[in-house]
This record gives sequence, structure tokens and C-alpha cells, in this order.
Amino acid sequence: MSTRKAAARERLEQNLESIKGWNPHVNAMMAIDEARARREADALDTAAAEGRWPGLLYGMTVTVKDNIDTAGLITTSGSLFFKDRVPDRDATVVTRLRSAGALVVGKVTLHEFAFGIRSYNPVIGQCRNPYDRARIPGGSSGGSGVAVATGMSDGSLGSDTGGSVRLPASLNGVAGLRPTLGRVSNHGSTPVSPSHDTIGPLARSVADVARLFAVLAGYDPLDPLSEHQPLENFLPALDDGAAGVRIGLPRRHFFENLDRDIAGAVEQAIAVFEKLGATLSDIDLPGAELAHHNTTVMVFCDACYFHRERLQAPATQWGGMTLERLRMGLEFTGCDYAAAQRARERWKRTLADAFQTVDILLTPTTPVATPLIDDAQTLFAVTKQVTNNTYAGGLGAIPGLSIPCGVSRDGMPIGLQLEGAWWREPLLLRAGQAYQRVTDWHHRRPELPPAAPTKPGQSDP
Repeated sequence: MSTRKAAARERLEQNLESIKGWNPHVNAMMAIDEARARREADALDTAAAEGRWPGLLYGMTVTVKDNIDTAGLITTSGSLFFKDRVPDRDATVVTRLRSAGALVVGKVTLHEFAFGIRSYNPVIGQCRNPYDRARIPGGSSGGSGVAVATGMSDGSLGSDTGGSVRLPASLNGVAGLRPTLGRVSNHGSTPVSPSHDTIGPLARSVADVARLFAVLAGYDPLDPLSEHQPLENFLPALDDGAAGVRIGLPRRHFFENLDRDIAGAVEQAIAVFEKLGATLSDIDLPGAELAHHNTTVMVFCDACYFHRERLQAPATQWGGMTLERLRMGLEFTGCDYAAAQRARERWKRTLADAFQTVDILLTPTTPVATPLIDDAQTLFAVTKQVTNNTYAGGLGAIPGLSIPCGVSRDGMPIGLQLEGAWWREPLLLRAGQAYQRVTDWHHRRPELPPAAPTKPGQSDP
């Protein structure tokens, strides 16, 4: 549903009804801010009725990943260490959302400290995929993907270190954008790895992702990694199509060992882009197979540094397998970190060379089917499988967009990843919009189960 067809209060009430119906099944909401959202909705509707500009996002409801600060509302990062933490100010991105007329409905769950794919944390338990509640919703921004897929909110904010916006978007059948590192402020968010992290928007349509991105982007002096990089008014050109866009297909590494249904859906998407007038060609990205290891070294070391005191706390303060996975970072040396940094520099040069000949890289978002929650794998193993195609973009600090492109034989959404050169998010969004104008995968919705479970999501994987 387009958010412009309903007044802010009316749309908000629809989302709150979806929360009541869906959340007992999927366990996505950490906190709901009904009273404030209703006050702000009424104020926006009054402004609109009086002819005052209510903002670019007027009437759009948004949920916020619970590692991003919201004034007066809990921000736990999915950790018992912070289970009662209530910030006294909004993160920069939340301030920008509110200023543009968005309504912050509440906070959505994540994997503990944003450090895993399952979206389990010890504060509220396991978040579940609405298309199959025995399966993960992706992570770490699983709650963000679920909230959008089920209509609990029109948009959501997640954070992406090695795929944590793109993967929940893929596994829940919605769109999600990882911006270029430094394009969107991280101020007021709990980090995993500052040199890889970026906050990004999710929504059902690319058009709504584009509007969210237009509001979120911009320099912030409070974020030391934020960059002065101008962003043109790209929204009027969003429907300009994909004709003439050069799309590269890095089949080595990214297209290897694909689930059969994923392979078929992506090939069909490639054919769609050909019909839209894009030029497609195979391209090689030497060193792509090393990106996962080098990302792991840097991200794990950064995470261990941030959690260095908490790593000494009793294991009972942690949940699931997060602590086990995190402690792997203690095994890396300073030389390992330096080697990974040098490898990152080479990888960025490889990407820069590739973007001289193509405009966009097209790959499956993930090569494997949506994992079961209780799949007997370690958190490290299952995360590595699902993130095979997303870590490389995080290592290169380039923007990436995941959009739905099909459905598996067991009814699970399949995602397509488009990645571009630094600061070229508008091109990715234009290409994604062109695809969605001739396909309908983004209109597909999960069916609400008839009855709620007794204790949703409390199993510890």
C-alpha cells in the first residue's frame, strides 16, 4: 500500500493492528511507542490539513533496529548488558526521519549485539521468518525485515556490516539498501566494526527505500567516518529505467554452489534486465573468494575491541552462540589485522577497475536456502554460508541493494543483489525501480497464521 493514500493517523492504526496480529507469531518488536506515534500522526495530519508541508515521508511508519538510539525508548542492542537502557536523545538518523514526517512506531529485534545471522537475543528470544516460522528471518536486522514484510511498519532501519540489511531483505521478500560507508550517519548506534558498519533502510518497494535514503543521507559532524559527499536530487529520475546500464555478472565465487531455486530465479531476473535494455556481460573479480576471510578478521577484531570488558563477564550474561563466535576474534593477531587491511586496499582497487567497465554488479543476495532456526550448525558456520555474497561489498565499502526476485519451491523469498561504485546509490535504486515496475515479487505477502503460539520465539538456537 502506498503511504500517500492514507492520512498519517489512519496508516499508523493499520500498522498497529498488524503488530497485534503478527508479533505473537514472529517476535519482532522489542518496544512499541503507540502514544507518541499517535500524537505525532495527529500533528502531521493537522499540518497537512492547514496546507503546511508535513515532510517527504509524511504518513510513512518506520521501525528502528534496537541498536539505534531512540530518546525515551529502550535501546538494548539485544543484550542483557543493556536490557534497561533508555537513551535521552535520538540517533542522527532517527532525528532525520522524524523531521521528514516519518512516524517511529517502535524498536525491532536483532541478533545479540548485531553479531549473527539468526536474529536471536537473550532479551526477547528468537525472531521468526513470517513465511516459515521454523526458519530464520536473516540477520542481524531480522526484526527490520520481518516488520516490513508483515506490515508492522512501512519502512525500517537496519545496520549492515557484512550483509545485515541486505540479507533480512532477501529472506523476507522486501528491499534493503546498504549505503556507501560514510553516506549515512552511524552516530547514536552500537557498533560492530566502525570501518564496515552503515545504517540502511528497508521497505517493501524500491521507491520507498529511495525516499528513506534521500532523507537519511548527508554529512554528520558527530560521526567521524561521515563524509562530505553531495547527493543530487535523484528522486525525479527514479523512473528513468535501466536502458544502457552496464551490468556485470561475476559468476566465479558469487554464482557457485547455488541452491537450484535461487539459481533459476536469478537467471530469470537477468533476462528481465536484458529486456529492459541493460547490457549484461560476465566479469571476473580476482580475490573475491578471499573477501570473507579478510572481512572476518577485521570485523571480529573490531568487535572484540568494543566488547573487551564484556568479554570478561560471566557467560550467563550472553545468549545463544554469540559469545562463542565473538571469542574467535581473540585468536587473530595484529599482523592478521594488518594483512586483512592490505587485502582490503587491493580489493577496493579490484572493484574500482571493474567499475570502469560496468556500472552495476548483479549476484544472488545469498547462495543458500533460508536456514532452519534449529539446524544444529554453529552460529559461525550458518552465518558464513548465508553471507557468502555480501561480505565482499562490505569489505569494499560499496553500496548494495537487495530486491525480491522469486520464490523457492517451499515458498521462501529469493533476493537479487545489485552493487555499484561508491556514492552511486541513485543508479542502484533506479535499476531496482525499473525491475519492480515490470515484476510483482515485492507485492507478495506472508499469510497471517490463525492462532498465536503460547510463547513465541523463546527457543535458544
